[in-house]
Amino acid sequence: MAPESVSRILDRLRAAGSPANVAGMARYGIRPSQAYGVAAPVLRSIAQELRRNQPMASALWATGIHDARALATLVADPKVISEAEIEEWVRQFDCWAICDSACLHLLWKTPFAWRKAREWATREPEYERRAGFALIAALAVHDGKATDRQFRAALRLIRIAAGDERNYVKKAVNWALRQIGKRNAALRERAMKTAEELAAAQSRSARWIGADALRELRGKRV
Repeated sequence: MAPESVSRILDRLRAAGSPANVAGMARYGIRPSQAYGVAAPVLRSIAQELRRNQPMASALWATGIHDARALATLVADPKVISEAEIEEWVRQFDCWAICDSACLHLLWKTPFAWRKAREWATREPEYERRAGFALIAALAVHDGKATDRQFRAALRLIRIAAGDERNYVKKAVNWALRQIGKRNAALRERAMKTAEELAAAQSRSARWIGADALRELRGKRV
């Protein structure tokens, strides 16, 4: 079977789209300029067909269509995609869903993941900073080779960013804190100490991050 073209993939995405899904996305704060409303299982199915395909991922991303970009995060090759292209993608993040999909399915697997996480966590644009902490959360779950020292350093970034009142930043900071605390017993103790400090802070955002993380980290399942 001949490889599918980008135009053919876009035709498939358009046909699988749903205005009701687009409306549902908006209710969750996902409001890209162009979207077809393709369900996640359909995107995953197409991604399985395409496999890792960096040229296709680059072309899909260039369309600017939300669903095509979501598919791009699933088929991009973490061993091939360049740091420069990743930076271009991150600057173009326009919603939390694309940001998180890139972090969970692609970015944590790249050789420069930790360096990018540290860089983005200190940037000012909302989705770039969210990417830093969403990537830390993904690394806490998936990076079996990472050291506790790396995550202790990430806790310092969390304390610095906890005062950011922007919704998509504070939720990512909270996510990163909870995932670090669930990695092992030693990090759980460190994360809980950080959460306690934040829960007692003056910043409303920091207090929410700390209190919410403590509720999960104190649970029996953790």
